[in-house]
Amino acid sequence: MSFQDFNFFGKKVLLRCDFNVPLDSQGKILDDFRLQRALSTIFFLRKAGAIIILISHLGEPQSIKNKRKRKKQLTLKPIGQRLSELLHEKVLFSKKNKGRFVRQMVKKMKPGEILLLENLRFDKGEEQNSLKFAKQLASLGDVFVNEAFSVCHRAHASIVALAKELPCLAGPELTKEFNFLSQILQNPPRPLVVLIGGNKTESKLKVIKEFLAMADYLLLAGETANTILSAKGLWPSHPLLPVEEIEMVKEINLTDQKIYLPLDVLASCDQSGQGIIRQTGPASVRRDEDIFDIGPETVNVYKEIIAQAQTVFWAGPLGLFEVEPFSHGTRDVALAIAKSRASLKLAGGGETVAALRKFNLTDNFSFISTGGGAMLDFLAGEKLPGLEALGLY
Repeated sequence: MSFQDFNFFGKKVLLRCDFNVPLDSQGKILDDFRLQRALSTIFFLRKAGAIIILISHLGEPQSIKNKRKRKKQLTLKPIGQRLSELLHEKVLFSKKNKGRFVRQMVKKMKPGEILLLENLRFDKGEEQNSLKFAKQLASLGDVFVNEAFSVCHRAHASIVALAKELPCLAGPELTKEFNFLSQILQNPPRPLVVLIGGNKTESKLKVIKEFLAMADYLLLAGETANTILSAKGLWPSHPLLPVEEIEMVKEINLTDQKIYLPLDVLASCDQSGQGIIRQTGPASVRRDEDIFDIGPETVNVYKEIIAQAQTVFWAGPLGLFEVEPFSHGTRDVALAIAKSRASLKLAGGGETVAALRKFNLTDNFSFISTGGGAMLDFLAGEKLPGLEALGLY
């Protein structure tokens, strides 16, 4: 049965969202895009008369040894407060995510009411995909709805094991994301232009070979391009790379005419943007400099290619867009995608979303994925555990 056809009235719904949002040192939310993405589903369930129990993780609590510090830094309480503001409805908050205390709270809830449980990763069973922890969560609800595509690449209890303990449904946003990304794999309108930038080079390098097989043009920038330029000796002054990354780059055929690397870059000794910034070729970057953006020649080449596209997929900013002098590559190329005649425009990943929100361009894309790793794994042809648990393959 589909999400839209299910009778939610009076049912206790465990709604798995991804509220893993960036916070400042004071616990203030820096970007609430992921919260806003969940609102339509919460509104739907509230109107349908469901008792809504929101579950999510935040950060990596197990990496913080001090328990008091862990709970202070990574509590979901600020998330609940922001959700209350966005929903114009009080969101109850439980300082526990399992046990008698939570069961008592749920028992008192009425249809349409919303409860947010504490960070799932405070319990080790979450990341261990513990059946015991999943059963404890399942005891709170009647049905499980997964609305967190961005964590479906992780075999965790609230993603995989929980789907075996309760009737499970794919949420409308997850389904939409699955369908849009599937279009790229199956039969996208062509030419298909893929733009890869940003950090987390290992995950990006992993999918480049896949994109070479499916794309008509593959435009590279950011740390991903910098890593390739360095490994291939095209940026000779770059510090030594990890052996794993060098080996991954060796598998990429740079003679493939689909691949485009930066012709010019913006280099500087100072990432604050206050120092001297040079426009130069990668081979001429000095040892005391780093690359912080693509240059105007590269921007023009990429814009010309994007103008021909019928499908554009973009993952990762093209430079250090947070600093104004190094923001032009990302802004200009994002504008080119926004203005292009492509019938399908997809973008994804946390930094990409942040860039699009900064430049007010989110409404110019067909779909924006909140998931970075999950999105790339999906497009690399990997089976995501969370999607398998929902029966989407």
